[in-house]
Amino acid sequence: MKDGFLRVGAATPEIRVGDCAYNSDNIIECVKQAAANDCSLLVFPELCITGYTCGDLFLSDTLINAAKDSLMRIAEETKDLDIAFVVGIPVRLNNKLYNCGASVCKGRIMGFSPKTNIPNYSEFYELRHFIPFDEEYPDMIFGNMETLMGKLIYDNSVCPRFSYAVEICEDLWATESPSLSYCIEGANIICNLSASDEVIGKEEFRRDLVKMQSAKCCCVYIYADCGYGESTQDLIFSGHNIIAENGKILAESKLFENGIIYADVDLQRIASDRRRMNTFKVESRESFRETFDFEPKDIELKRFVSKTPFVPEDNNELDDRCAKIIKMQASGLYTRLKACHIDHAVVGLSGGLDSTLALIVTAKAFEMAGIPSENIISVTMPCFGTTDRTYNNAVSLAKAYKTGFKEINIKDSVLTHFKDIGHDEHDHDVTYENSQARERTQVLMDLANQIGGLVVGTGDLSELALGWATYNGDHMSMYGVNGSIPKTLVRHLVSHEALAVKDSDEVLSKVLEDIVATPVSPELLPPTEGGNISQKTEEIVGPYELHDFFLYYFIRFGFAPSKIFRLAKYAFAGSYDDETIYKWLSTFIRRFFTQQFKRSCLPDGPKVGTVALSPRGDWRMPSDASYAVWMEDLEKVKL
Repeated sequence: MKDGFLRVGAATPEIRVGDCAYNSDNIIECVKQAAANDCSLLVFPELCITGYTCGDLFLSDTLINAAKDSLMRIAEETKDLDIAFVVGIPVRLNNKLYNCGASVCKGRIMGFSPKTNIPNYSEFYELRHFIPFDEEYPDMIFGNMETLMGKLIYDNSVCPRFSYAVEICEDLWATESPSLSYCIEGANIICNLSASDEVIGKEEFRRDLVKMQSAKCCCVYIYADCGYGESTQDLIFSGHNIIAENGKILAESKLFENGIIYADVDLQRIASDRRRMNTFKVESRESFRETFDFEPKDIELKRFVSKTPFVPEDNNELDDRCAKIIKMQASGLYTRLKACHIDHAVVGLSGGLDSTLALIVTAKAFEMAGIPSENIISVTMPCFGTTDRTYNNAVSLAKAYKTGFKEINIKDSVLTHFKDIGHDEHDHDVTYENSQARERTQVLMDLANQIGGLVVGTGDLSELALGWATYNGDHMSMYGVNGSIPKTLVRHLVSHEALAVKDSDEVLSKVLEDIVATPVSPELLPPTEGGNISQKTEEIVGPYELHDFFLYYFIRFGFAPSKIFRLAKYAFAGSYDDETIYKWLSTFIRRFFTQQFKRSCLPDGPKVGTVALSPRGDWRMPSDASYAVWMEDLEKVKL
């Protein structure tokens, strides 16, 4: 089970009510098919060996005995397969009948998990045939096998994270679901064998219920539903199978189509989230544990991995998120202005993406506060690397948002500084670059002092991760509105604003669109002979879409570089070759560690996503930590 990835499945076989032999044939075929597809855990519907809709036939010894014989045959005919599976069956014990999920692996019936909550309302009348389980883990003989019945957790002895438990249909809908206790006791996967009939509106409710239970339990949740073959005398079953992982649907079947769905779940990700959440309790309760011992397969990933984990794939969702994020940023700044009784702000406007977003947010905050936009002082400070394109865009933005405006050329100030410190102006080294950034910050701070205002920071999350900021230069402000916004998202936020103002201000919309299309650059080196940007950030530190991908998995889940490399290879197949991904991942690790000192003294700013680097909030790290162990892990990768 490499990197914590495990393929699981939910199956709805064709059945005939009461025909255990026919049903078993189809169950066996599903297990073989799943094993051939490298699936390590397969879940079947409730009572699928007999059919859920047998009614009073459940009172017949003939049916119960046939079900027992069928399960023994299923176990025998799948004994050579490296797969665990859970199948629904009625089980008689001590003259009582239980609705159970039987866990089978390598020919062994490991145990029976009885249904805890027996519905007896509306269309359900299960108490007529079954009773809730209330025994204390009785050992039992089933056929010729010693096995168990009760609250069971199944642990793979080879891969400890592969740990699952079983609940049945109504157990999920009940106020006290068994899955809560199972997960507290360490189960990472919950299997639900269900017979949920279809009525209008239930599909959406069922989907939300599975999704939220997987989030509440911080687990993988596999839901297998009855389908074609069940009696339609009074009910319809649609075979609505769902696989969710911590609040996200990974796979879902189409209604009224029997078959198997698969998902590649990430148990390492589940473990990471549980470790991070100190409110996720881990304790021993009442469950009995059973082990199984096959080696889960190393799978070739078929899981969807987005290139842009910070940016939704769906355009409608992206539009909603952009609107909400800009509102959050503006609300943070608005609150700071009100708390400090400040009605002026200073924004350094370069004509690039980050400063544009900062101005958009500042304008909206001032609108919320009822402060005239003229109280925003937009400052453009051309110097050695400023191009006409970015300069003109900066001027146009200030005019479009009706802000105050200052143009302060800092060339002479920087040249005087070079003279003071004895630096050759023709030496375009880091001193040449950083002197410009620090001069600009000094101008902004002093202007803010003059008017009793607040300097709004422009630097984004991606720059903070890479340390791509001048210490005590653009690194510093009085409130950093972009500090938790990754570069890949900044671009979409500005595009969102361009679309939002298109009908009311076409000129502004076109300026914003041009800014989005402008190469990312600090413009600290002289332009080309043609007057174009010569210093393109992504040619120096690497593509931001890669770095944002690395950042997300490194911070959000604490994944090892080797696993991040594997995910990146999969997500960016066809966009970047392995050598390129490896190169920039190495750069990310080195820069992330060595530039922590810049993050240790960040100005305040609002957190808007699950990944943030504020030293007061989400990320605390020594500035002198070694990255040797992480590089050693990456070096294990075979190119």
